[in-house]
Amino acid sequence: MIRLRILIVEDEAGLRLTLSDRLKAEGYNVQTADNGIEGYRLAGNRSFDLIILDLMLPGKTGFDVCRDLRANGFYQPVLMLTARGEVTDKVVGLKLGADDYLTKPFEMIELLARVEALLRRTQILIRPGGHPDDAYRFDDIAINFKRAEVMKNDELLDLSAQEFRLLQYLVLHPGDTISRQQLLDEVWGYQTMPSTRTVDVHIAWLRQKIEQNPRHPSRILTVYKLGYKFIG
Repeated sequence: MIRLRILIVEDEAGLRLTLSDRLKAEGYNVQTADNGIEGYRLAGNRSFDLIILDLMLPGKTGFDVCRDLRANGFYQPVLMLTARGEVTDKVVGLKLGADDYLTKPFEMIELLARVEALLRRTQILIRPGGHPDDAYRFDDIAINFKRAEVMKNDELLDLSAQEFRLLQYLVLHPGDTISRQQLLDEVWGYQTMPSTRTVDVHIAWLRQKIEQNPRHPSRILTVYKLGYKFIG
């Protein structure tokens, strides 16, 4: 059985060892780095299913690591850790592509729950049932599920990891009316987002990038009072 691979980028030696030991005990294949530069190098050179990334790191901050990974096509989930609980840090981290955010100190059981939710969601979404070639096309859009890429008129679109996962989920459920809460549960992977407005914002961003006329969308439709529907 293939063990899922997790990279821990954390400069606190005690916490790094604790996380590594516990995740290994849970059956994960774990590798660690104690600074942002090494963490970024490892993430770029090897295949990880999830990264646990501290915010305050020597050499290269967690913000910078996350931003640069996303810019270079790393679409696997990132769980960001920080000793600070400021809302602005959380917002910046999520905008740069982090999938979840945990403030120190935290209970190990909570971290494990977040890790499991992120990995479960990703393992579901990377199996694009109904598209044996791992690809899908509509209008001038071409989606490569395996490579996590979206092209428009043969040019690579700059989608965040969350935008890609949202688009993928919609495409894999054509014609279904999907509620905002269902999208939060299935795409974001947990139920602690501040409001379903988060979904509306990401839908608006997607429409700007893939619709021929974002003000009058023909692919991602709003179903009044119910949610959204993708028309394939």
